[in-house]
Amino acid sequence: MSRGQKLAQEMLIVDTHIDVPYRFEKEEEDISVRTEGGDFDYPRAHAGGLNVAFMSIYVPASYQDAGGAKEFGDGLLDMVEGFASKWPDKFAVARSTADVERHKAEGLISMPLGMENGAPIEGDLDNLRHFAERGIRYITLTHSKNNHICDSSYETEKKWGGLSPFGREVVSEMNRLGVMVDVSHVSDDAFYQVLEVTQVPVIASHSSCRHFTPGFERNMDDEMIQALAENDGALQINFGSAFLTEEANTKSKESWDAAGKFQEEQGLEDGDPKIHEFMMEYRKQNPMQLADVGIVADHIDHVRGLVGIDHVGLGSDFDGVGPTLPDGLKDVSEFPNLIDTLLERGYTEEDIAKVMGGNLMRVWRAVEAAAETSAG
Repeated sequence: MSRGQKLAQEMLIVDTHIDVPYRFEKEEEDISVRTEGGDFDYPRAHAGGLNVAFMSIYVPASYQDAGGAKEFGDGLLDMVEGFASKWPDKFAVARSTADVERHKAEGLISMPLGMENGAPIEGDLDNLRHFAERGIRYITLTHSKNNHICDSSYETEKKWGGLSPFGREVVSEMNRLGVMVDVSHVSDDAFYQVLEVTQVPVIASHSSCRHFTPGFERNMDDEMIQALAENDGALQINFGSAFLTEEANTKSKESWDAAGKFQEEQGLEDGDPKIHEFMMEYRKQNPMQLADVGIVADHIDHVRGLVGIDHVGLGSDFDGVGPTLPDGLKDVSEFPNLIDTLLERGYTEEDIAKVMGGNLMRVWRAVEAAAETSAG
């Protein structure tokens, strides 16, 4: 075993964004055993030392117009609860940091719940309370389109100029309920307005450094990273190559633009399988140069150089970015490769433990503590 493999079995490893529920929308698999497809299953997670796998409750933006976002979100929550009930000797839904610590001691992989896109709140704070009661522990305020909470980084025309008036209420209520605010996907203006409203640290659950991808608003620029550090929050690095290098980002944008043109020409609705098929064929014909584990470490280096080691972690986007994953980090079994890379760069074991999970746990505990004080 490499030193990284040994440390991976000892350290608490937290990944704040794994898209197993989204993957299962296409085809369900038995993740208690080694699966043919996907990036996550129990044997690989155990081999990689992954202790805490935040399951992404991803609600596509199409539900904002068509309706049914809350119902769809509840269905995905049922799915993840089903993992724990089917395989109770392997997985457990975690609702708190105390749950995470207990599950690790019991040899279980924790599955906390993160909602990607606040659309299921549907303009009603009672729905936010409903999802908090069901175990949601972070909410990515929006996704690919502006919604009723805030503007999206992907939209060229912003609706609110940041947060909506209701969005400000959402952030405050999330603080009160002990639900982490996730600023991945939001516009730059929305990010800064979140920091004005929140009373607790926030996270970017699966973003990377814009320094390496100029002009890509979905990543965070240096000033935002500094503001996040002042908030005592954490940037969780996304492993998708388009988030890691300018070249891959350009290729990714070209493929999305081509798919958008195809959709328009064919008169297809959002989510039509033909669009995905076109995208896959386009990317096969126009392959991107993939990043590697060293470039993921470069992003960690960049955050450390800007604001220190206490504000960076891991939000892989496994099962969400699929074929664009970097060499050396193709699935959840390969976290030891990142640990070995950081060791080679002179990181101490204490600092690596912060990156692998300690920083995220610190934020989560702070959010829990503030909610307990509020309730008291």
